[in-house]
Amino acid sequence: MRTDSLTRQVARALVAVVLTAFALFFVLPMAWLVLAATKTPAGLVRSHPLAPGSIAALLDNWRHLMSFQDGTVATWMGNSVLYAALSVALTLLVSIPAGYALALMRFQGRRLLLVVTLVVMLMPATALVLPIFLEFSYMGLVGTAASVVLPMSFFPFGVYLTYIYFSTSVPAELLDSARLDGCGETATFARVALPLAKPVVALVAFFSFVTNWNNFFLPYVMLPSSDHYPMQVGLTQMLAATPTFNPVVGANAEVQPPELVLATLLSIAPVLLVFLFSQRFLVAGLTAGATKG
Repeated sequence: MRTDSLTRQVARALVAVVLTAFALFFVLPMAWLVLAATKTPAGLVRSHPLAPGSIAALLDNWRHLMSFQDGTVATWMGNSVLYAALSVALTLLVSIPAGYALALMRFQGRRLLLVVTLVVMLMPATALVLPIFLEFSYMGLVGTAASVVLPMSFFPFGVYLTYIYFSTSVPAELLDSARLDGCGETATFARVALPLAKPVVALVAFFSFVTNWNNFFLPYVMLPSSDHYPMQVGLTQMLAATPTFNPVVGANAEVQPPELVLATLLSIAPVLLVFLFSQRFLVAGLTAGATKG
């Protein structure tokens, strides 16, 4: 018994050490990032990496950031919000009914559509950028918001999540009862299935938002004008104007490292806020298909 107790204590100690190491690995860089935004360029180089700066330096960095290229950072953030919001709306409009149909309706070609959805879901998104660019170039949509929003609205992972949810968590008998009461397929979906699908709707919306917000390559290829850039693409322009990453700019640098750090924090803040305010729905969505309803 004593040996078993000692073994359990050693195992717990090892688990604690591993978890602490992983926590430090992820937390320390984030702590440095937050503290670096509160420092002056000289303080960022000379002070201790985890030493805090000052509120005055943070406000000064913010003013310089907002004045970069006549306030283009605010434009980039607005573009990111617009692209992500429109893409999420279209994703939900398409993915939820598609997943419902694949899970609970029987029609010719259903299995083929499901296989194609799985195959496309496994394909790297970058592999589709060139054919998408050629297609939108032929239609004359390159350089417009549609060239970013429409491709990002194609979200096969959301269709598959919805398919799994409706297959495992919505009783078919409940939908059959609605049909017997005179509801058509559209009414059955809108009045019965959709209200029960709130957890998976939140989950699909969250994953779609994160994917769209962090998308870099597609907007970089599709949008030739800086005025249409989302924040993730705009960060590359700021990177090129920072002497630490581009020594050519030298004394004429428009962006200092603390300002670039602040821009990075600004770019990840919406995802963090959405995650914090939607945790309850995300957990419900992730566990919804664990047991059959």
